[in-house]
Amino acid sequence: MKIKEIIETINRMEADGIIDRYAVGGAVGATFYLEPVATMDLDIFIPLRLEPGRPFISLNPVFEYLSARGGVPEGEYIRLAGWPVQFLPAAGGLAEEALAEAMETDIEGTFVRVFSAEHLAALALQTGRAKDKARLLQFLESGILDMSKFRAILLRHGLGEAWRRFERQFRDEQP
Repeated sequence: MKIKEIIETINRMEADGIIDRYAVGGAVGATFYLEPVATMDLDIFIPLRLEPGRPFISLNPVFEYLSARGGVPEGEYIRLAGWPVQFLPAAGGLAEEALAEAMETDIEGTFVRVFSAEHLAALALQTGRAKDKARLLQFLESGILDMSKFRAILLRHGLGEAWRRFERQFRDEQP
């Protein structure tokens, strides 16, 4: 896996001012806390900013920067070191908070920011796809979540009802 090389490139992109901040999320982010799972891409969350004189947000500066350094655009991804990398907006309260509070760690001596386990679990609940529910169950079964922090995140972001539905579906004892 060449994830270290990708993170080094993204760190350079941040240092060069192309992005303001980033954090790893999704399945790869979860591997910092859980057993690795098969995934097809690396999700990098960034705050998106308006380009001067443009009425919309664009990833063009990110794609141009990375293309000039060997990245190959493929639809919504850019392939770096053999991996499809997707840049996602940290939009909405939960993702913005997850980015602001991302944990700092390292990959083989290379600095990287990763969403906290509690934010990854809350985002999985919010997204609600089958694979996200499976990831949430992994987080719960691993015992790695600080449940008071997790519940506080859910309450702050209006996910209390989604949590109750999840618990009824997956955690309540069956008669």
